[in-house]
Amino acid sequence: MSETRLTERAAKLDAADGLAERRELFALDDGTVYLDGNSLGALPRHVRDRMADVIGRQWGELRIRSWDESGWWTAPERIGERIAPLVGAAPGQVVVGDSTSVNVFKAVVAAVRMAPEGRDEILVDATTFPTDGYIAESAARLTGHRTVVVDPADVPDAVGPRTAAALVNHVDYRTGRLHDLPGITAALHQRGALAVWDLCHSAGALPVGLDEHGVDLAVGCTYKYLNGGPGSPAYLYVAERHQDRFDSPLPGWNSHADPFGMTRGYTPAEGAVRGRVGTPDILSMLALEAALDVWDGVTVEAVRAKSLALTDFFLECVEAYVPRGRVTSLTPAAHAERGSQVALACPDAPAVMESLIARGVVGDLRRPDVLRFGFTPLYVGFADTERAARVLAEVLAAANSAAGG
Repeated sequence: MSETRLTERAAKLDAADGLAERRELFALDDGTVYLDGNSLGALPRHVRDRMADVIGRQWGELRIRSWDESGWWTAPERIGERIAPLVGAAPGQVVVGDSTSVNVFKAVVAAVRMAPEGRDEILVDATTFPTDGYIAESAARLTGHRTVVVDPADVPDAVGPRTAAALVNHVDYRTGRLHDLPGITAALHQRGALAVWDLCHSAGALPVGLDEHGVDLAVGCTYKYLNGGPGSPAYLYVAERHQDRFDSPLPGWNSHADPFGMTRGYTPAEGAVRGRVGTPDILSMLALEAALDVWDGVTVEAVRAKSLALTDFFLECVEAYVPRGRVTSLTPAAHAERGSQVALACPDAPAVMESLIARGVVGDLRRPDVLRFGFTPLYVGFADTERAARVLAEVLAAANSAAGG
């Protein structure tokens, strides 16, 4: 298909896009195609003014009174309730705070503590983001367990009578492959093990269905598709049926049944509050709360439909523009197996991504040879998508010429 026809199609698709107006809510410039929201989401414009109030009035004027008068103390649960619908959770099961790594540690240790006696194995996703693996190994050493590394697709066959829990990424951070959360969770439960899911690359991009599929525990970051800002706090999901047995390895005064009693002994609070530890990081937490306003009136299903349309269109444009064999898609073509990014294997990926960014197409790199392009449906359009593929083709053509190819 010619460049003209693809640009015309992009314009028609943008004109029919029910989410197109959401782009105006973000601080983006027209000269850049931002396809790195799977690493750091764009800034929602109104967050600046909201944070000016948090810093100037709540902290600057009210000071300590803001824990009550500005709702600082209840922020972890309040913001958790706003994230819950985006991951398919009923109220009372999501709490916000700490980093993803800390929450992975809480979830894995709590899972093995809840598992039946005699189970000493933790299955770990072989393709996981490295930190998840590091944390799982540490949790295993601390609890007297051992880790067994398996490909996500092989979890149903790998789980056995010694399996306590499995830690799996919903979407592969490198390739964008979407794993079978319902099927893997069901297989674990059939054999008496618990399912712990990392939602960093799926929450805010596609339906998750934590309650629907009976997930036990889940964690996720908020600075990617939820646009919470760099280092914004993560969240922890504890299914209601497990909350009375959730034994956090990091008990803190914030999760105490009487936090201001300052008693020597620890008595856990009821509900998902057990996932709290210490004093919340209020500034970044309230920036996240403000950022979540962009989701008002938006369904995850609408976001998913546009995500698939964008990634389909990008792959079509790459096929049309880029010389055959120059890049290879690592992202599954099947919608049921695709997250919200496209990963392309490219031998000279570092130099190519550097050139793309210099020309206003911002993706990212996973060494040694993977170009990643994240499609955030709330602010990425079809014209952006066509331009990204076209510039990629131009960069690759220039690289071929420079190499004498």
